[in-house]
Amino acid sequence: MSTLSAPKTAGTPGTPGTPGKAGKPVQHQDKYGPAARRAKRRSTALGLLAWVVGVVFCFPALWMFLTSLHSESDAATNPPSLTAPLTFENYSDFFGAGGGASPWPPLINSVTASLFSTLFVLVLALPAAYALSIKPVRKWTDVMFFFLSTKMLPVVAGLLPVYLFAKNVGMLDNIWLLVILYTSMNLPIAVWMMQSFLADVPVSIIEAAQVDGARLPTVLIRVVAPVAAPGIAATALICFIFSWNELLFARVLTGVTAQTAPVFLTGFVTSQGLFLAQLCAASVVVSLPVLAAGFAAQDKLVQGLSLGAVK
Repeated sequence: MSTLSAPKTAGTPGTPGTPGKAGKPVQHQDKYGPAARRAKRRSTALGLLAWVVGVVFCFPALWMFLTSLHSESDAATNPPSLTAPLTFENYSDFFGAGGGASPWPPLINSVTASLFSTLFVLVLALPAAYALSIKPVRKWTDVMFFFLSTKMLPVVAGLLPVYLFAKNVGMLDNIWLLVILYTSMNLPIAVWMMQSFLADVPVSIIEAAQVDGARLPTVLIRVVAPVAAPGIAATALICFIFSWNELLFARVLTGVTAQTAPVFLTGFVTSQGLFLAQLCAASVVVSLPVLAAGFAAQDKLVQGLSLGAVK
């Protein structure tokens, strides 16, 4: 009595060179094949392009810093000299060593106006964004468009009415007038940003806090704010930058007492000429607070700007 044996195969399915279900060899993707090499070259090219774009964007700031380390005669040469001797004389002159005006009052005014206006914006924008994103509000998109439409008015169109109002109430050359103006200017964009951030806050944790007896201020401070901290940090940084860089209102509405840092920079452009090296040194110093704030909040800024990007 004979037994039937199964036909022998050249290998097991799934190994290279073995027949598949249709009798054809199974092909395996080679990680070193042409497609992988093309993908690697593409990734390398995109990386180099990103570096080039980054250098192009950073070049003006680097050139400004280099110019600030040159003397006025070397900074005024055309074409500029890269091998000119370096000096810190411009920075010492900026801080009053050369007998010029002290930059500390304008810097303190800019810090005061930017910090207080940003704080007031966050205090007002957080409950407004909470009402528009978490609480049911009818036609909330119309409300958001109204907030955004207030930014469509050219700033110069409202300059004369604001000037006349400040003159009649006796608030010209007053730093608190700038605080009020910067708060009103940055509030719409802050509400618009924070609404999208607070929309990602889970409603369940808010309802749990309310069940435990938490009132609205407690919910906003101890529940919503920690969850939306990256978005709040991103909004605060943008409002701080907008307030720090504002020039038009500060130039018209201030004189000596409430003069801000951007207005102080315009003093380097005189009828006698442009003091380029001193202006670059002053610009570097004035830019440092914004750079420091961005560097300190960079992780929160990246998280905040990426909130709501992927649903």
